[in-house]
Amino acid sequence: MPDLPIRNEAEELRLLFEVVRALDATGVGDDLPAALEQVLALISRHTGMMRGTIALVAPDENEILLEAAHGLKKPAKKVRYRMGEGVTGTVVATNAPILVPKASEDPLFLNRTGARDFSREEVSFICVPVLVDGKAVGALSADRLFGDSVCLEEDMRLLQILASLIARGVAARRESLALQQAVVEENRRLQALMHADFDACGMVAGSACMRSLLEEVMQVSKSPATVLIRGESGTGKELVAGIIHTNSPRAGRPFIKVNCAALPEGLVESELFGHERGAFTGAVAMRKGRFEAAHGGTLFLDEVGDLTPATQAKLLRVLQEREFERVGGGRTQKVDVRLITATNRYLEVMVQEGTFREDLYYRLNVFPLILPPLRERPDDIMALAAHFADKIAPGRRTRFSPAAAALFRAYNWPGNIRELQNVVERAVILAETRLIRPSHLPSWITREKAPEKAPPVGLQESLEALEKRMIEDAVRVTKGNMAAAAGRLGITERIMQLRMRKYELQYKEFRRKMV
Repeated sequence: MPDLPIRNEAEELRLLFEVVRALDATGVGDDLPAALEQVLALISRHTGMMRGTIALVAPDENEILLEAAHGLKKPAKKVRYRMGEGVTGTVVATNAPILVPKASEDPLFLNRTGARDFSREEVSFICVPVLVDGKAVGALSADRLFGDSVCLEEDMRLLQILASLIARGVAARRESLALQQAVVEENRRLQALMHADFDACGMVAGSACMRSLLEEVMQVSKSPATVLIRGESGTGKELVAGIIHTNSPRAGRPFIKVNCAALPEGLVESELFGHERGAFTGAVAMRKGRFEAAHGGTLFLDEVGDLTPATQAKLLRVLQEREFERVGGGRTQKVDVRLITATNRYLEVMVQEGTFREDLYYRLNVFPLILPPLRERPDDIMALAAHFADKIAPGRRTRFSPAAAALFRAYNWPGNIRELQNVVERAVILAETRLIRPSHLPSWITREKAPEKAPPVGLQESLEALEKRMIEDAVRVTKGNMAAAAGRLGITERIMQLRMRKYELQYKEFRRKMV
C-alpha cells in the first residue's frame, strides 16, 4: 500500500470528484462491479485505507453478496452473509455503521474473506451501510492498520459520504434491472396473448368484442349470405373479408378485391362488369370485369358507398338476377359470385339523403358485421403492436417498455390498426437497442389523453356522435388540412365543409392544437 497521504479537505474533494466521475463514466448494469472496484481503488489511493469491499443485498433479499473487492490476495466473489450475520450482515440489517477498533478481539468480525492474518498485523475495520431511500441495500467496508494516527471516526464519516455516492449507482442499476424485468414480464404476457389470441384465421382477438365478432365471422363464412362489413378506416375490413372467403366453401376459388373509391368514376362500370371492344375510346379489345374474374369465388367491394347511382342499379341487378351485360355489349353474362362489401360511411344517412339506393342497401345488409375501432378494444392494442414488431423485424425480438405500452393504451388511434402498424414500424426503426421507449413514439401520441366515453343515446344521436368524432380525428391527424381529411373519410370536400358547419367545427382550431 502507498504511504499514508496527508488528509485534508482538498484531498477529500478530489477523491469525491474522481469517485463520481468513475461511477458516471462506467454506467450501470453489468458494468457496475467494475465501477465499484475502481471506487475501492480510489479510496485506497487517496486515504491509505487497506482492503476494501462492497457487498450488496441479493435480489431475493435473503442474503448479502460480495460485489466488489480491492486489496485481497485471492478472489472473494463467492463470499456471502446472512442478514444480521457478522459486521456486514448487522450493518445491513440495522441500517447503521459499525466501527471495530481491533478486529481480532471482536467476535462480530468474521474475517469471511480470509484476507487478514492477525499473527502478522492487527487492523481496525469500518463498515457503513449503502442506503437507498433510507434502507440498506449493501455495505461499504475498509481496513485501517491498527494504531494509525488517522482518526477512525473521520474515516467512518468519509466512508458514509462515499457510500451515498455509491448508492446512486446501485439505485440506477436496481432501476435498470427492474425496468428490464418489467419489460420481460410485459412482453412475455404479450407473447402469450398474441399466441393465444392470434386466431387460426389470422386476427388478434383478445378482447371480448373481437372474440364475439370472430364467432359471427366464422358462422357467416359457411353460408352464401351477402356480408356488409362496417367500420372506420383502418379497422381491418379487408382482412375480415379475406377470412370469410378463406373459411367458406369457395376457399379454393378466386378472391377478387376492388376499392371502389380508388376507381375513376368513368371506369367503375367497366372495371366491375367489363366492356366490349369499341365500347368507348380506348376500348381496343374486349375485357372481362371483376365479376367475371370472381366467378365461382368471392368478390369484395371496399368503399361500396362511393358507387354512382348508375353503378348501384347494375349492382342491384347482379344481386337479384345473377346476370349483367358488359359495357357496350348486349349479351347477358351469368355469374356465380359471393359478394362481400365494406364501407366506413353511414349508408343509412345516404339513403335518407337519396345518394344511396334503399333497395340496394337492404340487399347488401343481409349479414352486417361491425368492426370496433381500436380505441374500443384496448386489450388488443399491445398484442397487435407485438405482432407488428415481430412482423416488421422478424427474429429481432423488439420489446416495449412499460411507459411506451401505457402510451399505446392511452392513445385514441384515429387511424386504427393501420395507424398502429405505421407507428410500430417507425418505432422499430428508431429503437436501436430493441427496446421501444416513449422517445421512439411520435409526439402526438406522447401528448394524447385517453378519450372520454359518452353515455349511450339513441341511434340517430349515436350516428351523429360517431360522425363528429371521425371528422374531428381526421382533421386532427391532417393538422387542419380539409382536403386531406376528406380523403381519409372517403367524402368530397363539399360534404366535409357541410359536416364541419353542422358540428360547428373550425379547421383552424385543429391547426392551433398541433402547434
